[in-house]
Amino acid sequence: MSWQTILAIGSGGFIGAILRAYFNGLISNKLPHDLPYGTLGVNLIGSFLMGVLIAYFMYTTMFSLHTKSFLSTGILGALTTYSTFAIESFLLLEGGHIFLALTNISLNAFGSIFMAGSGFYLIKYFIK
Repeated sequence: MSWQTILAIGSGGFIGAILRAYFNGLISNKLPHDLPYGTLGVNLIGSFLMGVLIAYFMYTTMFSLHTKSFLSTGILGALTTYSTFAIESFLLLEGGHIFLALTNISLNAFGSIFMAGSGFYLIKYFIK
């Protein structure tokens, strides 16, 4: 991996981590705290945007390798929060909130896959 790619990923990761903290806090402050909605929100938004980007990458030649790395691995890799999702789900289980934990796991897993596919097909529809 070239130093330019590493720099692109690191720069994107810096931005993505800040966006994650900002949007997670914004969402968490607006919605009740029964479920970790902030984490769910960034995971769903990030998954949708990843679908959009991958479709653009597949159907256009508009982006360089470094830009692709910056956007996907960097920004969106840091924006989405799998480890946070994992510990929040564990803590819900540990606290005896089985229904909330399973709801959180289901919404994150299936919702993220659905949003990634939605973003992908949205771009595929408009480009093809």
